[in-house]
Amino acid sequence: MAKNQRYTNALHISIPVPDGTVSGQPIKVGLICGVAITSKDATTGEATVRLDGSWNLDVVGAVAAVGAPVYIKADNTLTATSTGNYVFGVSLGTKGAGTGPLEVAPIGYTTQTAASA
Repeated sequence: MAKNQRYTNALHISIPVPDGTVSGQPIKVGLICGVAITSKDATTGEATVRLDGSWNLDVVGAVAAVGAPVYIKADNTLTATSTGNYVFGVSLGTKGAGTGPLEVAPIGYTTQTAASA
């Protein structure tokens, strides 16, 4: 039996995150999209990030359909706007214009590039 496995499913992992990362925040690190379940550790510079599940997260802009993509900006905030942003996950509800909570399921690992106009 292999003894070098670290995670069975790698759905909650500890990774280096940007300064200011706090528990409950959406996060994109490289090709990893998830939600920080711990705040950034001052010693290691890492946080535990959950790559699955669903989360009530603030999203900027209207989301008209369940299953619509939700995008993440460079500052790790979520938006309904695709241009210049990356898919973070999918909506599990709808919401009107402005900033407000929306149930979102993160996509976890991805190979995407930023959406163009």
